[in-house]
Amino acid sequence: MSDPLEWETIDEEVAYACPGFDVIHETVRLPDGTETDFDYATEPDAVVVLPFTPEGEVVLIEEWRQAVKRVNRGLPAGSMEGDESRETAARRELEEETGYEAGRIEFLTSVEPANGLLDARHHYFAAFDCEPTGERELDFNESIRVDTTDWESLREAVATGDVEDGRTALGVLQYDAFEP
Repeated sequence: MSDPLEWETIDEEVAYACPGFDVIHETVRLPDGTETDFDYATEPDAVVVLPFTPEGEVVLIEEWRQAVKRVNRGLPAGSMEGDESRETAARRELEEETGYEAGRIEFLTSVEPANGLLDARHHYFAAFDCEPTGERELDFNESIRVDTTDWESLREAVATGDVEDGRTALGVLQYDAFEP
């Protein structure tokens, strides 16, 4: 073991599998020698895109989120597919969910959004000169409408808590703090 805090994995199995993620069940040994169970969700890496039109508007999606039983206003996002690059995935998700294509795209950061519960990594991008193409390709379980807003209104909505989506709040704060 490389760190005295490290847990030893004794056994691991997929406890539940579904489209989008699996639940992994592990038997682990804690640093004090105690054996216990640990469960977490595993999913592919994902991308989150903060898209700007040539006029400076931000392209947002409004999507039904069954887990919280409401429409969520946020940034286009989705899982990476196969061995595609992060940038390719960001461009694909932007177009599939919004019908917009980016003229230019810049990497912002990568984070582990909830590493106590899942192994996901989210890769954030800012996309510029985004133009509508009309080529949306929603997944069978996506209920999405597209909207735009100005940057200041989006910043204010994040600051006041009107935007509750964590991926969106982090993307806005990251861009605002370290604007490329």
